[in-house]
Amino acid sequence: MADENARGVLGELPRRAIRRLRGNDSPEAKTHFVWKRVVRYARGHTTRRDPVLADLAAATRELDGPKWLPMMEVPHEQGVLLTILVAAAAPAQAIEIGTFTGYSALCIARGLPPGGRLLCLDVEDSYTAVAQRHWKAAGVDDRIELRIGRAVDSLAELPEQPTFGLAFVDADKESYITYWEQLLPRMLPGGLILMDNVLWHGRVAYPFLLGKKERKLRRFNDHVAADPRVEHVMLTVGDGMTVARVLS
Repeated sequence: MADENARGVLGELPRRAIRRLRGNDSPEAKTHFVWKRVVRYARGHTTRRDPVLADLAAATRELDGPKWLPMMEVPHEQGVLLTILVAAAAPAQAIEIGTFTGYSALCIARGLPPGGRLLCLDVEDSYTAVAQRHWKAAGVDDRIELRIGRAVDSLAELPEQPTFGLAFVDADKESYITYWEQLLPRMLPGGLILMDNVLWHGRVAYPFLLGKKERKLRRFNDHVAADPRVEHVMLTVGDGMTVARVLS
């Protein structure tokens, strides 16, 4: 019955909307589930990208690899939101799981208070080399520590005590519940956990469109929704981002 209902809803969507739900390869086109005119208007009223971020975005587009690779970068408006959230939360210690070429980490580092530190966990040293060059160009490299290795292992090595005031997760979606459970004991009361790609081009809302990755994300989203340890909101910025505040 759920699939039949989803087919009915899908049949009511304009073909352009269906194409957006299927996605394309640009990080600036992640928000397929919001009309393009609205997205363009919102972006036109968002703080503009500076030269360092523009150079980083260009370097990401020029990477060798599959054509969808640049889409792993957060879109600019999400980067601005990260900086604002970090500046408001003012965490002394922040953590990022999944760094890629470092756009989100640069945005997070810029929002840190004086003396604030960001720990970045990633498995790929060639992409993070691009990140490190641009962190240095932006003057934030002294705020960031990068650890290469499996994030589940790096997290397990951290003391299981409240340490971080903010976490941003943009890594393999299959491990989201694992990362969530590893992070929570290490978050300070009132700390923010930001989970990226929770809408996956909007496809998670349509059972008819579900594949393996979408099902994993739906299970994660349900896991967060049932977790009494946090209050949370799912935003339609970028590819969908859940903002959760850890309760005392």
